[in-house]
Amino acid sequence: MAAEWSSEVWPDWCPGCGNFGILSALKLALSELGLNRRNFVIVSGIGCSGKIAHFVRTNGVHTLHGRAIPFASGIKIANPELKVIVHGGDGDLLGIGMGHFIALGRRNIEVLVVIHNNGVYGLTKGQASPTLGKGLKTKSLASPNIADPVNPILLGMMAGYTFLARGYAYNVEHLKSLLKAGLNHNGAGVIEVIQPCPTWNNVNTPEWVSNNTLYLKDWNPIANKKEDLVGKMREIVSLEYGDKRPLGVILEDNTKETYHERLTGLNELYSECPPAKQKIESEGEPLPINFERTFGRYLI
Repeated sequence: MAAEWSSEVWPDWCPGCGNFGILSALKLALSELGLNRRNFVIVSGIGCSGKIAHFVRTNGVHTLHGRAIPFASGIKIANPELKVIVHGGDGDLLGIGMGHFIALGRRNIEVLVVIHNNGVYGLTKGQASPTLGKGLKTKSLASPNIADPVNPILLGMMAGYTFLARGYAYNVEHLKSLLKAGLNHNGAGVIEVIQPCPTWNNVNTPEWVSNNTLYLKDWNPIANKKEDLVGKMREIVSLEYGDKRPLGVILEDNTKETYHERLTGLNELYSECPPAKQKIESEGEPLPINFERTFGRYLI
């Protein structure tokens, strides 16, 4: 049951916040997948979305602003047996955390990134985030936004993410299906969740979402060959530049090696004994370091 994934911490988001829908969809997805909470980790950054790590009964890490992805990458690399998910806002992940977002895609580390996209910095009174459309003026802006918006899906595709999807926070059932697909994917994934902010974003309202999105039908997101991937990427660019934003699984790329496979190619012992399983003590004492063997190549 989804309730089994609820922590004792009460969510304190604003009434009507899209984060409630994301939290509900996440707990439903985890319950239906039958995951072991001991082997699941939520990593979050700063902002309204960052609180989600406190509201789920599992391993949670509430990190620094923009640094959720490197934390999550380290966790996954150190212990590949863990299922790791990142939750962060559009400002957190695509502003200060943009470099880490791109790096995760390039490496294809098996981490799912969920972007809570409401177009504003909700925790700090509604400043324009990197995804707010050019020319839009929300209630806290003195003048219309003059910067071009970032498209998380196209950015993720160019960075190398092998799973791309977009959902809507108020459609919990559909978002749940996207989360299940993303968590089952073997590679770096990103789900952009369009999320109303009733407190600060009076432009991208539920009515706006209804008029500016469409659910994908008869769309095949899978690419099993590199030649299929090239054509699929062209189709995605055309799709993203259409009149409405597509909702659903947009890409599932099965042509690239995961970071785990790449590390194993460098060191075949990595799979058998990743850092989390390596012995660091003996009879309660730290293992002595062979300085010459460990650092000898750096000696001058």
